[in-house]
Amino acid sequence: MSKPRIAITMGDPAGIGPEICLDLLNDPDISDLCSPILFGDFSVLRSCAEKTNKSFEITEISENQIEDTSKNGIFDLGLMNLDELNPGTADANTGRATYGYVTSAIDACLRNKVEAVVTCPANKEALQAGGVSQPGHTEIFAEHTGTEKFCMAFFSDEISCSLVTVHCGYSEVPSLLSVDRIYDVISLTRQAHQKLLGREPSLAICGLNPHGGENGLFGNQEEEKLIIPAIEKARIEGMELLGPLPPDTAFTASMRKSIDAYVCMYHDQGLIPVKALAFEEAVNVTLGLPIIRTSVDHGTALDIAWQGKADPSSLKSAVRLAVRMCC
Repeated sequence: MSKPRIAITMGDPAGIGPEICLDLLNDPDISDLCSPILFGDFSVLRSCAEKTNKSFEITEISENQIEDTSKNGIFDLGLMNLDELNPGTADANTGRATYGYVTSAIDACLRNKVEAVVTCPANKEALQAGGVSQPGHTEIFAEHTGTEKFCMAFFSDEISCSLVTVHCGYSEVPSLLSVDRIYDVISLTRQAHQKLLGREPSLAICGLNPHGGENGLFGNQEEEKLIIPAIEKARIEGMELLGPLPPDTAFTASMRKSIDAYVCMYHDQGLIPVKALAFEEAVNVTLGLPIIRTSVDHGTALDIAWQGKADPSSLKSAVRLAVRMCC
């Protein structure tokens, strides 16, 4: 059986993306596992290698070579002018380049030239400055693939979770919750873990308010009006669900032993425990897409960009999970 072809997007050129991509492409264990193809800029990668003293025995791949599983290297998109690049400073130019790497990789996956896309970190301010309307990778993938039902999720051996709402202010969260949205995220989470685990997963659904609302004492009865009806709807289909659980006790070690994944109502409800427990191992996954997409679970780290300090562990974990999801 041939190795899966995995598209790796370089991320914001001013961040740590180029550096961790070099580490990935120079790792023989990754090359044994799959055929990694970097969607980025050859000149940027070479310049980063020179500044960080990393090996640069990397082949440039043409568009008609992407489907060749014997080829590993970089597909040069030529989107970034080195004269306009200042490592550690993301701007409109790096934002536009980031967007171009991502959309090109998505198109390649939709055309079956690659089996999955793994993304390095984007800078949201740079994307916005570059005229990109979507706030982040998740929304870019959804719009570019025409996907309506999707969610952001994080997978690791220690803890996994999915998010009902993502990039919004806390005051907006209650208005973005609905029975259908919560149910959809529960269903997407179930499907993904069924495939990976080969069995029915045990899912925990978090409440929105402190102590799960205390029977309506806190909040506006989001648990009673929205979360519980979604859970009941999912249980009719045979899903194994706990909840709504009080968020302050949902993630204890004893609870995690019996739970395969959590469904969280907002960004930090899920991301705080994930990053506290599995910062270097967790993988960002977009569920519901017609293609496989995984990502690092960290940002562009502009403060250490191009200094040889970046840890490629999350990127390598993202590639390994993408390979598992291809099977």
